[in-house]
Amino acid sequence: MIRNATAEWQGSGKEGKGNLTTQSTVLNKTQYSFNTRFADGVGTNPEELVAAAHAGCFTMKLSFVLNEKGFTADNLNTRCEITFENGAITKSHLIVTASVPGISQEQFQEAVKDAEENCPISKLLDTEITSEATLS
Repeated sequence: MIRNATAEWQGSGKEGKGNLTTQSTVLNKTQYSFNTRFADGVGTNPEELVAAAHAGCFTMKLSFVLNEKGFTADNLNTRCEITFENGAITKSHLIVTASVPGISQEQFQEAVKDAEENCPISKLLDTEITSEATLS
């Protein structure tokens, strides 16, 4: 399987602007710029997209890991915080809140750690990855 996205940019790094389009067209000429990356401009940025990818991948992997342990989540909600410092992504922190009937705290924490270490985006990222997990 190969997935793709396209970036287009016009102008200088600081004053220029660009857009992103994904194969599925969920992003379709979605605006990004210096301001959306380093200030409060309207649009997206690479770090936000990495956060979305990591949150989505981790959450789906967690669902599969729970299923392998005999559990099905009523709800999994993950926030991913990407730290961007000195021109590099230095950390990805996953914060998950879950409702999983019948699971113990220990089983849940083991499943979270498994998903954190084994989701494809975690394997891709060459940075510190941490998580915190709460059963609700």
